Amino acid sequence: MDYTQERVATLHDYGDAAPSAPTERATVVVPMTDREYGGLAAEGVLSTLETLDLDEVVVPLRAPEDRVGAFADWLDSFDIPLRVLWCNGPRLTDLLHAEGLNGDAGKGRDVWLALGQTLDAPFVALHDADTKTYTARDVPKLLHPLDRGFDFTKAYYARVENRQLYGRLFRLCYEPLVDALADEADHPILDYLGAFRYALAGECAMTGDVASSIRVQRTWGLEVGTLGEAYDVAGFDRSAQVDLGRYEHDHRAVSGPSGLSDMSRGVVSALLRACEDHGVDVDYDRLRERYREHADRYVRGYEADTAFNDFDYDAPGERGQVDAYADSIAPIGPDTRLPAWDDSPITPDEVRDAAAADLAAVD
Repeated sequence: MDYTQERVATLHDYGDAAPSAPTERATVVVPMTDREYGGLAAEGVLSTLETLDLDEVVVPLRAPEDRVGAFADWLDSFDIPLRVLWCNGPRLTDLLHAEGLNGDAGKGRDVWLALGQTLDAPFVALHDADTKTYTARDVPKLLHPLDRGFDFTKAYYARVENRQLYGRLFRLCYEPLVDALADEADHPILDYLGAFRYALAGECAMTGDVASSIRVQRTWGLEVGTLGEAYDVAGFDRSAQVDLGRYEHDHRAVSGPSGLSDMSRGVVSALLRACEDHGVDVDYDRLRERYREHADRYVRGYEADTAFNDFDYDAPGERGQVDAYADSIAPIGPDTRLPAWDDSPITPDEVRDAAAADLAAVD
């Protein structure tokens, strides 16, 4: 059993941890898209939230107009203090467009819109809706450190199912790339980004002050970009990671739209932007070479680990993924991050009113 501390405080579950937490002062944000409608995983998450004493649950919802009414009705059937924020309705889209904030729509933009509705909450927790192993202890675990002087918490967990290792984007892209960057630069931001055991976890929590002060990536780089912002506003001393045990999520293909290769471009871009924001110089050709060296070391390690447990492991397939991820290591483009709500040209009330009007129009 592991009890190791990292550069950030690491809170372990030694069997049945169920810590006290300020749930009654917390808002939980659960982003959803049309694919979650009526799904067993999402239903399990919402049913579990019914058992918690929460101040509010905000669901930023991205769905087509012909589905959003039924989706909102389904959400409203759960006994939770709910606010549904339709993120791609016409009035809200026009509001964002008028201020130059529309741009690419994805999970990050949805979460940013929801964070604007949490600014009065002392504590905010975020988690995904596709978790098949969700428990009533998850939100309290994320919130507990916030009541003990920490400002930002991040989940970690084992991605192990059916005698296989998952979490491929983290294992084969993020971890070796952080190691490769650390070869090239000695900077605390790299120590921070490397301290989290599952940096791509969608589950995190923060104080309301942090929620109002972070810039947000629009799409796949949300989780990494949030860590880069947390380094500035919470740092090593006020960040923690908490053990949520073993998690089962929906799995994505490597190729194709919304596949892992596509996601890797957003993750790599967000990671490199966080580094460049803090003065880390990147030689991309050399970084690509270093990344491959570290990724090969990780593949050999995971191959040994799976053999040790008599798991299935496709080493050639994993090396093929490394090749695909290496292609994502390239100079970053324009900064399209959404502003911190402290600096936003629109107000949360404007967002709330536009989204509410959009939703009412389809009822």
